[in-house]
Amino acid sequence: MQNLKEVLNQLKTNHLSAEALCEQCIQRLRKTQDLNAYVSVSDSKARRQAQKAQQIYNSGKNIRKLEGIPIAVKDNYSTTDIQTSCASHMLLGYHPPYNATVVQRLLDQGAILMGKTNMDEFAMGSGSVNSIFGPVKNPWKYPFNKKTQNNQSSDYDVRAASNKKTSMDYSANPSKNDSNQETQYVTETDHVTESDQSQAWYVSGGSSGGSAVAVATASCLVALGSDTGGSVRNPASYCGVVGYKPTYGLVSRHGLIPLVNSMDVPGILSKTVDDTAAVLDVIAGHDELDSTTVTDPRVPFNLPDVSRIDIKSFHIGIPKEYHVPTLPGETRQTWQRAADIFENAGAKVSQVSLPHMQYSIVCYSVLNACEVASNMACYDGIEFGHRASTSDSTEALYASTRHQGFNEVVRGRILAGNYFLLKRNYDKYFLQAQRVRRLISQDFANIFKEGIDVLLTPTTLSDAMSYTDYISEDNRTRCEKEDLFTQPVNMAGLPAINIPMEISTSGLPVGLQLIGQSFKDKRLLTISKWFEHQVNFPYSDLVNSIE
Repeated sequence: MQNLKEVLNQLKTNHLSAEALCEQCIQRLRKTQDLNAYVSVSDSKARRQAQKAQQIYNSGKNIRKLEGIPIAVKDNYSTTDIQTSCASHMLLGYHPPYNATVVQRLLDQGAILMGKTNMDEFAMGSGSVNSIFGPVKNPWKYPFNKKTQNNQSSDYDVRAASNKKTSMDYSANPSKNDSNQETQYVTETDHVTESDQSQAWYVSGGSSGGSAVAVATASCLVALGSDTGGSVRNPASYCGVVGYKPTYGLVSRHGLIPLVNSMDVPGILSKTVDDTAAVLDVIAGHDELDSTTVTDPRVPFNLPDVSRIDIKSFHIGIPKEYHVPTLPGETRQTWQRAADIFENAGAKVSQVSLPHMQYSIVCYSVLNACEVASNMACYDGIEFGHRASTSDSTEALYASTRHQGFNEVVRGRILAGNYFLLKRNYDKYFLQAQRVRRLISQDFANIFKEGIDVLLTPTTLSDAMSYTDYISEDNRTRCEKEDLFTQPVNMAGLPAINIPMEISTSGLPVGLQLIGQSFKDKRLLTISKWFEHQVNFPYSDLVNSIE
């Protein structure tokens, strides 16, 4: 497996052309299209960008940091030439007039956008199964060999949305310029078939499942996701890739369609920690369009060589509250082996306590619903998004629009949030949850004041579950289980990363989470890089299954 640094070196030394690299990713995307990782693919534009990148490499002048590197972006980031739908009927057909800041910074450094990736509708989910485009499938243990003949066609099998009729009428369809016409869109009927529902495939995690699968299957080198309660780290764990959530305020949220403003953070999915650091180095820093970004002088995120990392100088904390009764024995053993790796290498490993962690998932659920209710209020058929055809009254227009545009999960969170925010409930739910959130944040601060450098925890309760098992419980219950270990980090605004640890006895990836101090992202990434090299996760197992 080649990392970003190795690929860039090959491009600079003419051992690999940007055009060949782009074509490799396009072919891999086609070969794995049954996984439903992408909702739109801009292969023609990507090829043109690759040609320009190769011209720059040939000239040897003004080579940018990510020149010719294929990337993918979650479908809740604004992109000018590609539809941004949030996997929802509400925004289907919406083409933003601007790029999100993080997307623009990547493009300014020469990155090539392969397309937009699938997700849970408006990022509300932890399995990437609640999308109008159908669920995202985990590449691990997926029966690729049975699909070989279907993937041999020379033309990509994703049909343009403009060529298919939908069941809904949109009042503000944008004009189709050349760049939009060449973009291929998946529609909700392209991948959802009766045979899919009966297959024993595994969920990818969510809500950034499409981005995780895109990286895992090498249809791009790195991808952007968004992390509100674990939506980058969760699919990273299930798909066996690195998933990073930066410190809140380090990376701009401008152009990221909001879910929970006080917790949303742009995240990075990649194959290695070095790749993550290289992307973070491009997208981090103050943005005048996002007042929540820090104004401190920008610090480069280049990491030292593994041989120069003195792991003996670091103190690793093991939160005892993460030893929940529902933690499977296999995950517990994996966690213990990771702690032993640090301790045997000379690092100090200590048990620590987060006394209010037991209340975190309830606190998170209340605050999440409250901010969702506020953020979704603009989608009323008048200001943004889909408009229903009814004209009986303004109230009827609102109700019909939101019923048609949002799925049951989104409508449920809006209802719960508005209930919590009622005058008679405001103090009891919202303010009380804010008080508990402060206590949770203080718990982390107290631990780090005692000299702990990073915390080591599981990322998820177990490895990925089958689609059938996943949907056996409702979204709210499933999210409470899936976000158990990840959401406290978002409420405290801390950086955290998933590192793929090993393959479970079921043949699926198991990841572990490292949590760092606020704005000590480089230290967290440095320790993560060392740990990654000790683990040496077997990516080749997945590559061989796809080939």
